[in-house]
Amino acid sequence: MEFFVELNVFRAQWMSELKPNSGSNGGNRGLSSRAADLRRKQELAREEKARELFLKAVEEEENGAVYEAIKYYRRAMQIVPDIEFKINYSRSPDPDGGNEKDMDGEIEDLLAYFHQQLTLQDNSLKICVPEVEMTQMHISALPPEVLIYIFRWVVSSDLDLRALEQLSLVCRGFYICARDPEIWRSACLRVWGRSCTKLVPFNSWREMFLERPRVRFDGVYISKTAYIRQGEESLDGFYRAWHQVEYYRYLRFFPDGQVMMLTTPEDPLVTVPRLVESIMCGHYRLSQDTDNQTKVFVVVSKRKEEKVAEYQRNSRFCRRNPAAPETEHSFHVGLQLSSGGRQSFNKLNWIHHSCHINYRSTGETVVTAFDLDQMYASFFFARVKSYTAFSERPL
Repeated sequence: MEFFVELNVFRAQWMSELKPNSGSNGGNRGLSSRAADLRRKQELAREEKARELFLKAVEEEENGAVYEAIKYYRRAMQIVPDIEFKINYSRSPDPDGGNEKDMDGEIEDLLAYFHQQLTLQDNSLKICVPEVEMTQMHISALPPEVLIYIFRWVVSSDLDLRALEQLSLVCRGFYICARDPEIWRSACLRVWGRSCTKLVPFNSWREMFLERPRVRFDGVYISKTAYIRQGEESLDGFYRAWHQVEYYRYLRFFPDGQVMMLTTPEDPLVTVPRLVESIMCGHYRLSQDTDNQTKVFVVVSKRKEEKVAEYQRNSRFCRRNPAAPETEHSFHVGLQLSSGGRQSFNKLNWIHHSCHINYRSTGETVVTAFDLDQMYASFFFARVKSYTAFSERPL
């Protein structure tokens, strides 16, 4: 094909040279226009041939035949060196995959779309259908009520809604069960109690749980404080040591309103697994003021058995008087909940810290408030997988 195109161009040029100069200008213009048309057709033919070779090379490369692809690439670039920049890579719509606009419409109301895809077999609603034939009983034989109860065990009393969202990715039926309003309503009631009896301004219980400010239960909030402290002067008086002090504060919240707090110089890798042992425990509550800021108020104290043991270790008369100490210490903490980065509700800022000493003999309570300075670093959330690895009770 390329040979005949070049031959026609050569003939046109040869005929124009044989014509005498005294010929009409109209005839010369006609011949030149025909020659220009032939050149354009020749260029288009070359680009079309190079395009076919280049796309063939792309197909071979996708199939793993690299050496064959190189040959087609080379032949295409020999015909048109810049063919790579003249190809439109937009693919035609896949007839089996449907239209992208239709897919966007389905995603907007995916739950309703999946409900339409459910099949009715033997006059019973099937949540899912086995992909291949099985000799054993398939999970699709279970009624939806039983599946939802299993999903409540997945969420567990620790409110592991992250596991529920991962379970919804298995199939369409699991997606529908994971969006059951009663599961998300129960989770909201565990977090906010009576203050979430109404959905307004949210459209669903799931939207409320995901967007309404709350503390997280699948990890721990960690605050690291570091400062430099001046040491004692040496005996000879020539130098004075400086010490770099680092310690951590840990806060772990539970859905039932309990909280654990610990202050220690140990690294989180050592301390986080031990946050299930007896440390400072107490309770917390969420409060949302008129300024639309969510605050967390925490009250913690040492366990009673720890108080008695510490008193017996420090008292000189522990054998004569083994009774419990006459004072009770409790710490009141106020924190402001906020979000930072890609995670939600992952930051707690200090707004209050005080120590309350209650004297049992007189009933008097002495309150000591601490000044909040740079020593009170913000808490940041860190997810701990082991906290939600086991399910003890259903939601």
